[in-house]
Amino acid sequence: MATTTRGRNQDRARVAAGQDHEVAYEAKKEGVSRDDVEDAVKAVGNSRSRVEDKLEK
Repeated sequence: MATTTRGRNQDRARVAAGQDHEVAYEAKKEGVSRDDVEDAVKAVGNSRSRVEDKLEK
C-alpha cells in the first residue's frame, strides 16, 4: 500500500467522495460528471470497483 506525504496509508481501492481531486479524477476517467460520481458513491458505497460498475450502466 502506498504512503502519502503525511505518512498515512493510501487506499486506492476506495473513492473518497469528500476529496474534490478524487471525485474529479474518477469523473474524468469514466467520462461522467462529478455529480454522477458522487451519486454512485452514495448508491453503492466507496468501493472503486463498485462505483466504476455503477457508472458504466
